[in-house]
Amino acid sequence: MPRPAHVAWMRRALEVAATSDPDVPVGAVVVDPAGMELATATNERVRLGDPTAHAEVLALRRAAEALGGWRLDGCTLVVTIEPCTMCAGALVLARIATLVFGAWEPKTGAVGSLWDVVRDRRLNHRPEVYSGVLAEECAALMRGYFRT
Repeated sequence: MPRPAHVAWMRRALEVAATSDPDVPVGAVVVDPAGMELATATNERVRLGDPTAHAEVLALRRAAEALGGWRLDGCTLVVTIEPCTMCAGALVLARIATLVFGAWEPKTGAVGSLWDVVRDRRLNHRPEVYSGVLAEECAALMRGYFRT
């Protein structure tokens, strides 16, 4: 069951996602163990011409820069949509402690929809996962984008 802070952080991720024009509206927020926001990002694939410029990857990079190292021990990644395989792998490698996501992504999701990268027992790190936080609001943002 999500914690009240997860809902507040997801609202922040939705705010961030709303600024992603012209790219797919995905918002990501990295929060430190004390609950302070370290970094935010939206998808920037179109703007940067970079296929790896997903919101999660960019937020992880910015958080690592803010902390001065790649290990994001104790940090939480909040993202409006279920991460893909690349992003799920990146958050595991960054040692994210908790993943909170909104809408499920049945076409590319790697946290339970198509694959479950973050819970693979063969990995040496598995974050705690809270799914479906403000799922309808997150899904509505995506539906609106793809409708236009």
